Amino acid sequence: MLILNADEIRKVLPMKDAIEAMKQAYISLSDGKAEVPLRSRLPVPPHDGLTLIMPAFVNDNKSQALAVKVVSVFPHNPQHNLPLIYATVLVLEANTGKPVALLEGSSLTAIRTGAGSGLATDILSRSDSHVAAIFGAGAQGRTQLEATCTVRTIEQVWVFDSNRERAEAFVSELAGMGPIPRDIRIAKTSEETIHRADIICTATTSISPVFDDAKLKPGVHISAIGSYTPEMQEIPAETVRRARIVVDSLSATLAETGDLVIPIRSGLIKTEDINTELGEILLGRKPGRKSPDEITLFKSVGIAVQDAMAAQAAVENAKKLGLGQTIAW
Repeated sequence: MLILNADEIRKVLPMKDAIEAMKQAYISLSDGKAEVPLRSRLPVPPHDGLTLIMPAFVNDNKSQALAVKVVSVFPHNPQHNLPLIYATVLVLEANTGKPVALLEGSSLTAIRTGAGSGLATDILSRSDSHVAAIFGAGAQGRTQLEATCTVRTIEQVWVFDSNRERAEAFVSELAGMGPIPRDIRIAKTSEETIHRADIICTATTSISPVFDDAKLKPGVHISAIGSYTPEMQEIPAETVRRARIVVDSLSATLAETGDLVIPIRSGLIKTEDINTELGEILLGRKPGRKSPDEITLFKSVGIAVQDAMAAQAAVENAKKLGLGQTIAW
């Protein structure tokens, strides 16, 4: 059994590799070559916690991948200097079910989530996009920015977070790192963030929209990954109504995200208005961006096929690099 901790995950899963893994994941999903049940949700009421169980099996022309992720979100953890999220990914041998690896899941989740948005940004954003806005300066916001800068030449970044210290740490740690520009600025208001942005990434736990639809630039691309329950909402319903919507998984997003559920319930959009998965665009079955002024929205709730493919890439790279701890099982 190979065990990879968080530091090792970051070494064996560089963003370019993760983006390529997400491409395979989304294609397999939309091509009917992946078994991905809706995640099982286990509430933990005494602690306001939620544990999610996410299995996936990929059986495409290139490879097979089998994995199960267990992720727990406990909102009171930060008060005790503990992470909001704990996650573990168990990798199984696809042809036997034999457990082969155990991966620290929070780092893998952050990287694969960022990579998924990076892939969508590469497909949907304007090629002349140079200014990015990040809502949420946590772990997810970091990988959203890294992925964005991996696929586009970003010259200026604006970050907005309700916690000023977290935003300052974001700037201090990321400015000039890899493809990320040195010009990262902290916005005092969301309006200051979005009116100049070509690409917007939202990675918050908000239950209400984090920006004003009227302030968006024509042609902006938005990657929204924070809303993963029907009650959570980062994106204004007005934006959802006028944007070209692309999702990671139709079944998962329509069941789980308030960014789509709330506008549907209010009658602003219909379920049939949401009809394009990113994998369908990659397969050439649906069009991507249709015009320079079109607003595009990639809505992702995260799906287990991403974990399976990211974990497979991480394990393969770990073996090549000789990283990780191997124990008898």
